[in-house]
Amino acid sequence: MTAHEMPPVATPRVAAGALFFDDQGRVLLVRPSYKTHWDIPGGYVEPGESPRAACRREIQEELDLTPALGPMLVVDWAPAEHEGDKLLFIFDGGTLSPEQESDIRFADGELTEWRYVSAESLEQYGPPRLARRIRTAIAARSNGMSAYAEHGIAI
Repeated sequence: MTAHEMPPVATPRVAAGALFFDDQGRVLLVRPSYKTHWDIPGGYVEPGESPRAACRREIQEELDLTPALGPMLVVDWAPAEHEGDKLLFIFDGGTLSPEQESDIRFADGELTEWRYVSAESLEQYGPPRLARRIRTAIAARSNGMSAYAEHGIAI
């Protein structure tokens, strides 16, 4: 079979982010200057880069932190209107210490603020699909497992 005879394959955008927690179990959300809603720290994977490496790079660029990422919590198949197919990875960033919190700097200017949010309040900060994805990641972390999700819902 030649390259011209090959069937089309998916070419999703791939992004990776981390869930950071405080000692009360709330998750860290950030406010990107270019979005209308809050999100978790992270961003798109560059060509030839692994999702884990992209997550570390993005957190360094956005928050000026060098995290020791834990396991992958969820991979979510989450196509979005006007963006096409997407695969989103979330890694466990662990619990931030007060010293780490005070070290947060918006290094690249993409973010304008951060705060901790309870799982019950997530819809106030972003779209339902993001809230579902974060809750799926929280559940995976609590269960000591990774999860596969579609549109934020574990399958």
